[in-house]
Amino acid sequence: MTRIEIPDDSLYGHANLPYGVFSTPGTSPRVGVRVADTVVDLTAVDPVFAAPSLNPFMAQGHSRWVEVREQILDLVAGEIPDAAVHPVDAVTMHMPFEVADYVDFYASEHHASNLGRLFRPGSEPLMPNWKHLPVGYHGRAGTVVPSGTGIVRPTGQRKGEDSPTFGESRRLDIEAEVGFVVGTPSPLGTPVGADDFDERVFGVVLVNDWSARDIQAWEYVPLGPFLGKSFATSISPWVVPLLALEAARVATPPQDPEPLPYLREKNPWGLDLSLEITWNGQVVSRPPYREMYWSPAQMLAHMTVNGASSRTGDLFASGTVSGPEKDQRGAFIELTWGGKEPVTVNGEPRTFLEDGDEVTITATAPGPSGTRIGFGEVTGRILPAH
Repeated sequence: MTRIEIPDDSLYGHANLPYGVFSTPGTSPRVGVRVADTVVDLTAVDPVFAAPSLNPFMAQGHSRWVEVREQILDLVAGEIPDAAVHPVDAVTMHMPFEVADYVDFYASEHHASNLGRLFRPGSEPLMPNWKHLPVGYHGRAGTVVPSGTGIVRPTGQRKGEDSPTFGESRRLDIEAEVGFVVGTPSPLGTPVGADDFDERVFGVVLVNDWSARDIQAWEYVPLGPFLGKSFATSISPWVVPLLALEAARVATPPQDPEPLPYLREKNPWGLDLSLEITWNGQVVSRPPYREMYWSPAQMLAHMTVNGASSRTGDLFASGTVSGPEKDQRGAFIELTWGGKEPVTVNGEPRTFLEDGDEVTITATAPGPSGTRIGFGEVTGRILPAH
């Protein structure tokens, strides 16, 4: 039997307990929980965890999530069978859930304003609708990939002087985001209220929504992002349960004008998450999620207000997380001001991503009693175009 020792400064203590899908050599993927530097196999807690995905468990609903969390707390506080405990560096992590649908929002006022100034100089940085609703687009669920998956440089049409050209993207970028995973579905024709968020959403992942800015710039008028976004979106392997984030809740920034009634929250779901972006091993930005104008509860309410259904495994992401300072910008197009202001990475001036570059996004949040909890990391390396 094993008793797990949890250091006081661990980001993966009793206050966190994130879920992931893992395997060991010669075994099938199944669900585990991270405790300190170990992964605990949860198949002994409930047979539902023998599945290679969190979806069957998430579909059981909020009351079951609460019950199982208590069971896991009891399990890791005592002695655990040796066969159920694995060093985290000895397992292979997989996609933690099956992505049913994927929606990406544009919820940072700082990011949206910066891009407005870049793309529409001399005009109002925000479009007239931006402070009335969470702007978003429908992504491609089939190209959401787990952390560590290589990202092949996309090809497509780009704007030319007289006519479009075709070739590989020359302005490949990142977007550091936070993603929310729906557990309890909602039927077609039934909107989800903003105050039902915590009954519906199971947990949180980190997201890198890779973006081909030159392809995007040519295609996005009038219908928005398409091929410039749909080639790959990376997520972290650990799903931090929403139940672990109570101490991280904060108010959103003041919303003026007041949102329409369906977007009003009795208890705001702003989150005090601190993100960090490293580019080839060097920290280049620290975006603060607490600066996001629209909360994830408002995003879910808006996403379903027209009667759209939600399904177990739906993923919706925040859009780029950016703060008011230059070193808090969550996309390289912002950080380098459209490529005009290179940043120095390992002694070299850089603007957009080159083949072989590796980007990692990490995050932490406040836990109870002054602790902090971790979200793991989402990493991707750029591979040459086919």
